[in-house]
Amino acid sequence: MWTTGKVIERIDWNDKLFSLRIKADVEPFIAGQFIKLSQMRDEKRVARAYSLVNSPGTDYVEVLAVSVEDGQLSPDLKALNPGDTIEVTPKATGFMTLDEVPNGVLQGKHLWFFATGTAVGPFISMLATTEPWQRFEKVVLVYGVRFAEDLAYLETINLFIEQHPQQFVFIPIVTREDYPEGLSCRIPDGISNGLIEQKAGLGINAEHSQVMICGNPGMISDAQIALVDKGLAKNLRRAPGQITVEKYW
Repeated sequence: MWTTGKVIERIDWNDKLFSLRIKADVEPFIAGQFIKLSQMRDEKRVARAYSLVNSPGTDYVEVLAVSVEDGQLSPDLKALNPGDTIEVTPKATGFMTLDEVPNGVLQGKHLWFFATGTAVGPFISMLATTEPWQRFEKVVLVYGVRFAEDLAYLETINLFIEQHPQQFVFIPIVTREDYPEGLSCRIPDGISNGLIEQKAGLGINAEHSQVMICGNPGMISDAQIALVDKGLAKNLRRAPGQITVEKYW
């Protein structure tokens, strides 16, 4: 169930937020899926799930993580440097993928990604593939954090803007300090009061929108309520809708 991976690069976004690029024998995966990382501690295995930030086809795996002081695994991950090893599941899993988003008449024209914190990872992976750009006329990434320093992968996001200037809309949300380039509201509030739609220049509705949400449970719950108020429905395999979600813990 486990294979040994070797850290080949790390990026420190701030004193707690970091990315690890790991060389490991991992099977092909779908953008949006996750793996588990683990270490043995006191003869017990401690494992946690992390979404893959890298796109399919790369010869490494990359995860975005935040070190929590009393976390069971994250402090150990934060201490890793290139050359260190970490146990990795060889097969990714998860249903937070574009394969789960209805196609055809139910698809709509606009794809919305709503993420908080490290949950932006699976959306970075999806945006690096061709699928969202081929399937949708507009792709909107709404990325909420507390402080501007918590915004990871801005260079990568700016590259998406350069590559798809007519299709891609990026809306950063920073809630605890001024950030002129974005908004300052919680994501659910920004949906309810129309600020996010105004900033994007697009409406959110059942006819034209597909929405994917990944982040903390409170944001997901409140955002779903706000979207249902706009006429959208949760996407289920037995009953396709417009809202696809994955709780990040």
